[in-house]
Amino acid sequence: MIIMDVVYVAWRELLKFFRARVRLLVTVIQPLIWLGLMGNMMQGLTQNPFIERLLGTTSYLAFMTPGIILMTVLFGGVFSGLSIVWDRRIGYLEKLLAAPISRAAIPLGKMVASAIQGGFQGLLILLIALGLGVRFSTGLAGVLFALLVAMTFSLILSGFSLTLASRIKSQETLMALVNFFTMPLMFTSNALFPREAMPAWLSAIAQINLVTHAVTPIRQVLLFGWDWSSMWVSLVVIGGLALLMAFLAGQSFLRATAE
Repeated sequence: MIIMDVVYVAWRELLKFFRARVRLLVTVIQPLIWLGLMGNMMQGLTQNPFIERLLGTTSYLAFMTPGIILMTVLFGGVFSGLSIVWDRRIGYLEKLLAAPISRAAIPLGKMVASAIQGGFQGLLILLIALGLGVRFSTGLAGVLFALLVAMTFSLILSGFSLTLASRIKSQETLMALVNFFTMPLMFTSNALFPREAMPAWLSAIAQINLVTHAVTPIRQVLLFGWDWSSMWVSLVVIGGLALLMAFLAGQSFLRATAE
């Protein structure tokens, strides 16, 4: 049954993730540095009434928290494809292909594992933000919603990475490609600064940016409350892209391993 096959592959990936102690340590330290240093460094911005109106909150730390969640998930999700390249290099991929499991379950399982990792990382960031004084207007329900959006976003990025990895045999080439896409995605979005403060051309790019569509519902729910009219378009976009990337990752992997 393909569901059990997906669970098996996802479980293996999660074991690798939680056994990598250095990686787990970095997962905690990196957002702590972003939130603790940059969040407080930029806090003086909200003393300007105009900036405060642009941010919609008196705390820049609260404004940037959703962006830091997506930044962490972004850089984690796009490197999911490295596991395919590594499994191919050490010969484990051949064993998986010879095992009595669905081949489509291999990329799908890795995507599910990436989504769970993204949810775990998002939860850590929210706890750190809470410890630094950020308060969430919708409570536990809003936190769970934010984590679900972050996990869906991780599915998109991991699916994209796995689609590339199905064809690319070199770790160096894959890392160069995903880095080429991730930095522009992050810094042409509203993750760290409001679109209203951007030049017109950059604001137009940010409006259609995938990261913006993921940040918008998280920021809305955590900071301002439930307003579905301002979120539904973004939710449809990221939900549809997650399904599309799951399909593309599965088809690309099947074609690559059938050759």
